[in-house]
Amino acid sequence: MTKNRVTSAEVAERAGVSQSAVSRTFTPGASASKKTVEKVRKAAEELGYRPNVLARAMVSGKSRIIGLVVAYLENQFYPEALEKLSNELQKRGYHVLIFLAEQTAGNIDAVVEEILDYQVDGIIAASVAMSSDLSERCRAAGVPMVLFNRSQDDGHMSAVTSDNYAGGRKIAEFLLAGGHRKIGHIAGWEGASTQRDREAGFISALAEAGVALHSRAAGEFTMEKAAAATRTMFASDPPDAVFVANDHMALAVMDTLRFELGLQIPCDVSVVGFDDVPAAGWLAYDLTTVRQPANRMVANTVEILLDQIENDTSEIRRIAIDGPLILRGSARIPKGWTI
Repeated sequence: MTKNRVTSAEVAERAGVSQSAVSRTFTPGASASKKTVEKVRKAAEELGYRPNVLARAMVSGKSRIIGLVVAYLENQFYPEALEKLSNELQKRGYHVLIFLAEQTAGNIDAVVEEILDYQVDGIIAASVAMSSDLSERCRAAGVPMVLFNRSQDDGHMSAVTSDNYAGGRKIAEFLLAGGHRKIGHIAGWEGASTQRDREAGFISALAEAGVALHSRAAGEFTMEKAAAATRTMFASDPPDAVFVANDHMALAVMDTLRFELGLQIPCDVSVVGFDDVPAAGWLAYDLTTVRQPANRMVANTVEILLDQIENDTSEIRRIAIDGPLILRGSARIPKGWTI
């Protein structure tokens, strides 16, 4: 069966209001009296009317769609953060299109070009690297972009992260206070600002205490490579503590230490992660970690992006939000420190 689409004019006639009143009723942020809204929605329900969002976007020049590009969904931090971002944007009358990409800049360029074809009002890029050429392409198209949980040397892009440098310092200070001196680091993907800043803060605090990094290996932010890095690091002269660049890898590191290498945590080795994903709090892991303040990161990301969209501001903002060190049972607790 075919059925002609109900028009806004028919809804207006049924509700006894103007066609513009129907338009205002279904336009987020538009002004319409409560009585008008009730009449229009009642008429729309009776007629089976659905507003044509695409047509309205063509008239207004605004799609009210945000492109959200992300890589690395294996890490529990990102699905949870994406849900928070989507919910917050929807509260503000925006819809979200999610695009998956690889972490490398070459791949993200092609994905963002595709996103721009959808006439999005703005872009949030999470856990991906951006090229300066692409950021210029977005600016030329009048589409603002905010980086989430990743920063870029390009000074033309706004970014919201946790304070990764300070977090790395907190972990080093905690391990040093616990008496550790043979301290290792399992790094993430070398191209990520999160990895760079966490390690820089960590190394700086060790250096201030006169302690050199005992050993280092790269886990590339994957469980498989983190497990392989653990086997290599503990093959000879193993560290007595290890900072793993995120919780996703830390879980694999702990499993490898306990079930393959037969080590006890924290008696033989302390393990500390970064993110505070849900699994970090499970009794099976009980992982000491730095918590990324996801709610505040999301709120700031949405605020910056919508300010650039709705107020046409070109102000570039870089925000790094401090996160607490969450003490659990995977690392030796220094005297005077409490969980």
